[in-house]
Amino acid sequence: MTDVAKPVPEAERRRARQVNLGRSFERIALLLVWLVLIVAFSLIMPRSFLSWGNFSIMFASYAPAALLALAIIVPLTAGDFDLSVGATLTLSASLIGVLNVWHHLPILLVLVVVLVVGVVVGLFNALFIIFFRIPSLIVTLGSTSLMSGIVQWITNSSTIGGIDIGLINAVVGTRFLGIPLAFYYALAAAVILWYVFDYTPVGRRLLFVGRGREVARLNGISVDRVRLGALVTSAVLSSVAGIIYAGVLGSADPYSGLNYLLPAFSAAFLGATTIFPGRFNPWGAIVAVYFLATGITGLSMLGIPLWVTNIFNGGVLILAVTISQLTRGREATDLG
Repeated sequence: MTDVAKPVPEAERRRARQVNLGRSFERIALLLVWLVLIVAFSLIMPRSFLSWGNFSIMFASYAPAALLALAIIVPLTAGDFDLSVGATLTLSASLIGVLNVWHHLPILLVLVVVLVVGVVVGLFNALFIIFFRIPSLIVTLGSTSLMSGIVQWITNSSTIGGIDIGLINAVVGTRFLGIPLAFYYALAAAVILWYVFDYTPVGRRLLFVGRGREVARLNGISVDRVRLGALVTSAVLSSVAGIIYAGVLGSADPYSGLNYLLPAFSAAFLGATTIFPGRFNPWGAIVAVYFLATGITGLSMLGIPLWVTNIFNGGVLILAVTISQLTRGREATDLG
């Protein structure tokens, strides 16, 4: 005796189409809002805002923030927070200034040292988070303060100018289609992360660990190893962001790098509401970074006071976290 498939009622088919349409709109909603924002500022300031030079500067200057957002989503996918990414960026940029300008070391050697320091920072965070079972928020907040103190010590709390022109040329001096290479470095990092997240076992393990560590462990996944790799990757990407930051500025500033932390976190959570809603994803993070950059740039060109920028960033972060949690919870329910 064979089972005969029951026909799906028209009401259910209609509801399924509406749900699919809603999901499709959700994927591009932030892109549409970004486009509306660009059109609005362009109508208000057609000569100053709507220029290729303005967008070129914006794409390059927010490349470090884009790399930080990518760094943040790696441990977030595994269920850990890394609040130390801004301090790691600042430490990396400051080391470039100290070693290259003050101690006259070759820039390539300095960059290798900076990347090694990124690995050390990641291992340091992982030691306390994974092996001593201290919450990631506390550990990375503490390491932020620790690195900030180290930066002030090694730089004497002063900005260091005169970084090797080779680094500057490699970051902003050379352009492709009128846009400095800094933007393409961030884009390349997004492509690599997208491939790892979507097409490799490592990306699947990250997602499983973030969704439920005990379930992942029971399925044979080495949860601690996955988390350690995520934290080290986050720190190394933050060091790369510090290298780009030093190249964009042409100097090492011991303070301003921390200003990228809030926009990067806002972009990480806002990015989880678009492209692949309910998941921290590289393309969503990149779109979110430049959505925020457009808003901040437009407001600054309108002469809006600085405190409005802080309200904008903080408000977007709260809204993004709320929407992200709702979409992540809904997707988890659907998977269940």
